Amino acid sequence: MSERHVVVGAGPVGRAVARELVRRGAGDVVLVSRSGAGEEVEGARRVALDLGGAGSAEGLTALCAGAEVVYNAANPPSYDVWGTWWPPVAQALSAAAQHSGAVLATASCLYPYAVDGTPMVEGRPDDASGAKGRLRAAMTADAMAAHRAGRARAVEVRGSDYLGPGVSQAHVPVVVPRALRGRAVRVFGDPDALHSFTDVRDMATALVTAATTPAAHGRVWHAPTNPPVSQAEAVAGVCRAAGVAPVRVRSWPRAMLTLGGTVVPFLREMRETVGQFEQPYVLDSAASEAALSLSPTPWAEVLRATAEQGGAVRQPVH
Repeated sequence: MSERHVVVGAGPVGRAVARELVRRGAGDVVLVSRSGAGEEVEGARRVALDLGGAGSAEGLTALCAGAEVVYNAANPPSYDVWGTWWPPVAQALSAAAQHSGAVLATASCLYPYAVDGTPMVEGRPDDASGAKGRLRAAMTADAMAAHRAGRARAVEVRGSDYLGPGVSQAHVPVVVPRALRGRAVRVFGDPDALHSFTDVRDMATALVTAATTPAAHGRVWHAPTNPPVSQAEAVAGVCRAAGVAPVRVRSWPRAMLTLGGTVVPFLREMRETVGQFEQPYVLDSAASEAALSLSPTPWAEVLRATAEQGGAVRQPVH
């Protein structure tokens, strides 16, 4: 793999994709972020580009010239600006890929699916009713329409809530530091409802594999993901992996989203997605595992890496 690869977004997913590309021997890995600063990825070079700024579309097109793949691992600067931030950024990414002839490989989420408690399988319709789900579904539809029309090469990989190295702000990792200090924690939704968690490294492996496998283009895949556990089980597993006794896991009152949402934008936006944590939210990745010869990172290693991210790891508690 000697081609040039441009990774847009230097969060946990973007950095994991860059590491996977370096591991596979990519000749030129460009990691794009707003500031161009932050955690270095050995073998990749960081470039500054503010996707929401003036001239970002032209800058992105120039940056992607000669690239084999453009990876969309970007994220809006805050949860409450999705509706205004994503449309022009998605259009700029699509235009850059089409202009350069690069594959557009998008790291996405499960928001486009309706939350009804049934397993989410590949090929399921994008039928979400919420604004964020409809927005991500429209991005997918636009990319796949361009692929079918021959204007672009596109592929998308969806994962559930992330665990693993570099992940600190997702729903479980954000409470891990407190749990590792032996203190009770609160989570959104039902702590005992089954939920799928995707290791960020498995998203990276799946995205790079799908992007560099022409037969995989033109559709949505799921990142290989372990069987679901509850949020309470995930927190307990991380504690044990760190050599700490499990702590109590309780739920934030639903009313907090109603009342707090009047003054806190993040809580207001959470009203739309909290249903993902109030009933089973299960990702089925059997199709991608079989077609792309993938498998999820062993669950014990996912827990260990998440514990290491959140604090010092001692001897596991059995």
